[in-house]
Amino acid sequence: MFFFVEFHTRLEGGADEPFYLPADGLNPAKILFTRDYFASGLHEVAHWCVAGDERRGLQDYGYWYAPDGRDMEQQAEFERVEIKPQALEWIFSVACGAKFRVSADNLASGLGPSADFKEAIASQARFYCGNLPARPARFVSALGDFYKQKNILQQELYCTHLLG
Repeated sequence: MFFFVEFHTRLEGGADEPFYLPADGLNPAKILFTRDYFASGLHEVAHWCVAGDERRGLQDYGYWYAPDGRDMEQQAEFERVEIKPQALEWIFSVACGAKFRVSADNLASGLGPSADFKEAIASQARFYCGNLPARPARFVSALGDFYKQKNILQQELYCTHLLG
């Protein structure tokens, strides 16, 4: 209800690929996540939180995306744009009592997440602990209440050694 009532947006699983469809007058916006993968849902909500009003009016927020098999330059760009969404996904995971795993989303080329990427995500998550914007803050509160999690925004929870 959080998404629909307040933001005229639905969160739906079951998609072959994650995707965002903006509202079109009668129909609400849809945040589609892969199959019924819990982490995919959290990740797509993170993108929705990062996107501003203008981007939420575009399919898939108008984001650049290169599929699996990216070269090193494309992977570096992927990591640059994924810092904030993955930091939020980590916070959402903690709010659910679930494990977070950094995603390099590039299995075919064998490029896992770089150490710099992991540190950037951890640094952004720690920053968010004291500076969480309103939309993700409301989602964290709702998740924490539902999953009975407390002390979600403790900086010590977001260190690279906890990423495994």
